[in-house]
Amino acid sequence: MGNTFVIVLVRTHPRLHTPMYFLLCNLSFLEIWYTTAFVPKAIGVMLGTSQTISFPGCILQLYFIFSLGSSECLLLAVMAYDRYLAICHPLRYSTLMNITFSAQLALGAWLCGFLEISVLAALISRLSFCGPNVINHFFCDIDSWIALSCADTSLVERATFIVSINILLGSCVIILVSYIYIISTILRIPSAQGRQKAFSTCSAHLTVVTLWYGSTIFLYVKPSAQNSLDLNKIVNVFNTIVTPMLNPFIYTLRNKEVKRALEKAIRRM
Repeated sequence: MGNTFVIVLVRTHPRLHTPMYFLLCNLSFLEIWYTTAFVPKAIGVMLGTSQTISFPGCILQLYFIFSLGSSECLLLAVMAYDRYLAICHPLRYSTLMNITFSAQLALGAWLCGFLEISVLAALISRLSFCGPNVINHFFCDIDSWIALSCADTSLVERATFIVSINILLGSCVIILVSYIYIISTILRIPSAQGRQKAFSTCSAHLTVVTLWYGSTIFLYVKPSAQNSLDLNKIVNVFNTIVTPMLNPFIYTLRNKEVKRALEKAIRRM
């Protein structure tokens, strides 16, 4: 509901029809499907009404959850690049970043996320399972598949590590470099009011990035999948439920333009 509200708010207010808010709509749309991919099944598991899942269903759930999560990493990197252009090259921003280019970047983030995870899904589907078939998780996680397999899982673990490096650390480097330039540019602004105004345009994105990457890197950037599955479940709750729920509030409460649009919408109602 929160992410749908952000999409409707941006779509109905012409002042928000800019590349920055187009990318925000993409992020909100992505997170709707990200939570939809596992929350209904997780609720069924916790209530005891749907505690089994088929092999193809488990593979599909894994594929969509990790494809959408990878796309979110890349989309956050695109949003960081957008903020870099807006703050470091304000006079050329409308030329460098228009709706068409932002749409191409968003499409690239979606495609790369889904293509990268297709390799992992194909490798996992070829594993052999001859022992217990109880997944120690509330969704089909990669580590849970590896723990149940009775075959050699070293190739899957290496592939998971390489994909994690490509997606997570690759996008993280883009974000870090963008913010290094952003912060250095903001510090050169002479007035305190100007610095505050410039930083306010990227503070919401920086908050979301910190929440998302803090938990995601802990979960997936590791050479082995033998970490505690119980600890992974706790971090996954934060990563897959808490963060997507908080993001609409972060962008609504920390962004002045969105707050003004929200106030106008409330006054109309």
